[in-house]
Amino acid sequence: MPIIVNLDLLLAKKKKRSKEIADAIGLTEQNLSILKTGKAKAVRFTTLEALCEALECQPGDLLMYQKDDPSVNLQQ
Repeated sequence: MPIIVNLDLLLAKKKKRSKEIADAIGLTEQNLSILKTGKAKAVRFTTLEALCEALECQPGDLLMYQKDDPSVNLQQ
């Protein structure tokens, strides 16, 4: 998937724990983990806004676009 979620890097940079952020934004740790690992299919703008507020960052700090390389076959 060409959208990369940098939540784990941002948590480390800000020295925050997943549980602390999950509690602060009203999300379960499990749902935050799904987002953190890039397994989420969608993100609500309210969740993105809450994350940005809690981590004092911009949406671009959390999300990154990286074009898929069609020459890489992941199903080998």
